[in-house]
Amino acid sequence: MNRWIRAAFAATLTVFAAHAVLAQGIVREPPKDVRAARMAVGAPPEIALNGQPDRLSPGARIRNVQNLVVMSGSLAGQTVPVVYRRDPSGMVHDVWMLTEDEYARVSGAGSDVSLFGQLLEAIFGSRK
Repeated sequence: MNRWIRAAFAATLTVFAAHAVLAQGIVREPPKDVRAARMAVGAPPEIALNGQPDRLSPGARIRNVQNLVVMSGSLAGQTVPVVYRRDPSGMVHDVWMLTEDEYARVSGAGSDVSLFGQLLEAIFGSRK
């Protein structure tokens, strides 16, 4: 019986060690093909981006500045600065909330795609 317990314990340690090694190789990159906007959340899934009515897709993911998923209902009645990405059907699917300072930097990039990408990389690279 002790032999089985030791074998199970050794297998568990091996799995945890492998997981720790793999986790060290994860690099967080800024999202691609996103746009900056101010998102006003009404009665979900109804939203407005920069004052224009829009809609969240089913299963939309909204991440706060700590990169935690928040539910759209918890943002009802609020307007928050974000960068967002649409799904293939055109609905807003991925949303990353920004601080006011981050939004000011990103929205100031305008149509300069390279500057916009550099700013996003700086913002998401500095977040832990």
